[in-house]
This record gives sequence, structure tokens and C-alpha cells, in this order.
Amino acid sequence: MKAIWGAVGAAAMLAAIPVAAKTNDSCTVARPADGDLKAFAATYFPVADDAAIDALIACLGDPDPAVRDDFAFALWTQGLRGKHLKPADLRHAAERLTAVLAAPDDAPGFRRPFAALALSEVARADRVEPFLTDAELHALAVTGATYLRGVRDYRGFIAGEGWRHGVAHGADLLMQLALNPRLARADADLLLGAIAAQVAPAGSHAYVHGEARRLARPLLFLAKRPDIDDAAWGAWFQALHPGDAARWKAPYASAEGLAAVHNSSAFGDAVYVAGSESQDPQVRRLAPLAAGLLKALP
Repeated sequence: MKAIWGAVGAAAMLAAIPVAAKTNDSCTVARPADGDLKAFAATYFPVADDAAIDALIACLGDPDPAVRDDFAFALWTQGLRGKHLKPADLRHAAERLTAVLAAPDDAPGFRRPFAALALSEVARADRVEPFLTDAELHALAVTGATYLRGVRDYRGFIAGEGWRHGVAHGADLLMQLALNPRLARADADLLLGAIAAQVAPAGSHAYVHGEARRLARPLLFLAKRPDIDDAAWGAWFQALHPGDAARWKAPYASAEGLAAVHNSSAFGDAVYVAGSESQDPQVRRLAPLAAGLLKALP
């Protein structure tokens, strides 16, 4: 909690902000009466204590997409991109969001993917104006890679429920980390391992909500690093080629095999197109490797 305000001062300031009545009991943060989240962020965050930040983080798991997407995450984005949170606030938020990702999935399945998406904004804030120590940045990379690698809920958009999109949201966090020039090579390898784990995960789920393109984004930014050589990239793509797993034995005779072909093809296409069109020679070197993956698919 901010010492400059104290509990009484912060509560008084927050109480003075005009708000509309709450429409969902699971989110205790009332929305602004005029719907102007940009203006609301400029008044909400500067006086918000840890409890107020925690309350907004709780709203990110709300089952109502109007609360979760249109209010809570939109307000979070306005707050961070408007630079209304101090480093101490961002560190507290990162700690709370990391705890959400470390916890088991909640039954509705919104809490963890939206915590990952909210953490991507924390990673972006550090990229724009560094505030994390090297150790904290490493911890964030571990958190992001662990989350993405462990996603098992592959639901994307469902009418009436909105987005979960765990793979895409995890990839967004990794993209912000991949963009950070302070990211260590060891952490880049963690990110690469997590991406590889979700290119064609086990099971019969076929990506249909743009997950392949989202997974490709952090890869393309990691390709700009001068410390990952051609041999390392070749080995990484080779590991994506069809192997000895049962699903590759007769891929067109099982749902698992069809999903593996579909997901690998979608990822290969995304990387090939982006690499071919890039003006950066570091990124362009991925195009023939993606083409090799596509040719290797049955």
C-alpha cells in the first residue's frame, strides 16, 4: 500500500470517483458511470493500494466477458500503457498474477489465461521503461514459459462465454519477453522450449482461433537475437518434424494425427510467410526452416 496516501486517503479518493452500480457480484470493482476507462484509469490507479489492485486482478477471472474483457482487462491495459502504476505496484501485480498462474485451473477456466495476458502488459511495461531486476526478469520468463508449456485447456472463443485462449495469451506474454533486449540467452531457450511444446500438443484439438500465428510471433522476435545461430535454429525446427509417436504412424487415420498435421502445418505456414516477407535477414533465415517442416509433414 502506498505510504503517501495511507489507507484512509486512498479509500477517500477512490470513493470520490463517480461509478456505475456493479452488475456482477464476482467483481467488486465498480465501473465508471460514463464508461471512459482511459480517464478512469488516470484516477483509479494513482490512489489504488494493493487491495484495489488485487480486486481488479480478481475481475480478470470473471465469467462475464463484459466484465472480464471489456472492463477489467481494458482498464488494466489503460493503466499500464498510461503509465499510471509505479514499479512497486507493478511488482505487486506481477506477484499476484504469478500466484494465479501457479494455482490449479478454476472451473470456468478464465482466471489463468487472463492472468497471463495481464502479465504480458507487465512485461511490456518493463520493456518500455525497465524496472525489473535481472533476477525478476528471469523469474517472469520462467513463469511465462512454465504457463505456456503447461496449458491443457485449449478452448478459444465460445459464444456467450467469450475468450479463454490460454495458448495465445501465453504466447503474448512470451512475445513481450522476446522483445526485451535484456532477456538472457538461457531465458530465450526457455521460451523456445515452451513454444515448441504447444506447436502440435498431444491430443486431438485442432487450433482454429489463430493460435499458430500467435505462437509464431515470439519466435520471430527471438530470431533477431545474434546469439542464436543457424545451427541452433536448425535443431529447433528439426525437433518439430514428425517422429516416432503413435499419432505420426498413420496420421490420417486418427483425430490425434489429423490435429498434429493441421497444427504443425498452420505453424509452419505462419513462420514461412512472416519470414519470407521480412526485411530482416535474421528473421528471413527461418523461412527455409519452416518450409522444411512443411515438406516433412505427411
